[in-house]
Amino acid sequence: MSILLSAEDTQLVLVDYQAKLMPVIHQGDQALVNAIRLAKVAKIFNLPIFGTEQNPEKLGPNDSTLKAYCQNTLSKMHFSACDDGLIELLRAPAKPMGNARSLPKHIQRKQEGQEDRNTVLIAGCEAHVCLLQTALGLLEEEFDVWVVTDACSSRTEASRDAAFDRLAGNGAELVTTEMAIFELIRTCEHPDFKAALELVK
Repeated sequence: MSILLSAEDTQLVLVDYQAKLMPVIHQGDQALVNAIRLAKVAKIFNLPIFGTEQNPEKLGPNDSTLKAYCQNTLSKMHFSACDDGLIELLRAPAKPMGNARSLPKHIQRKQEGQEDRNTVLIAGCEAHVCLLQTALGLLEEEFDVWVVTDACSSRTEASRDAAFDRLAGNGAELVTTEMAIFELIRTCEHPDFKAALELVK
């Protein structure tokens, strides 16, 4: 695992910021604001962005602003998105160049922005259920998992904090939204520095 986040190796997963769930989440408004900031910076750096929705027929869709940033939103019934297809999304296979589907694998072009990205920046609700189980599943699949704490929450602060303790104990890196943004940008000379800086003001 790299000590710092790398834009070239990272994908973003945003878990269950849903219409009927967020009003009962402890400091849910702030968690959502930070999730949108993460999505915006991910777009600046062309990171793949995936969302998940737990039983959306009952809990409603994700926040519409957040959902618009996601290239794919996975509907799930398991609490861990890993059990409903997230791993396959994160490890999307190579797409062949042109129409030559029979080309040898070593000639096929990798799918832009996905293959070989082993770091997952993840945030969501509820921290002690769907976020926790998804993150632990990613760790089991040998992804490097970075949990953005101020973009996560649960109905209670105690449940949220217990999730963070367990995640850290199992090898996840815990970061804040600003930590993630500045690690992705690395230098004030980066051409997108001003755009990223606007997200932390």
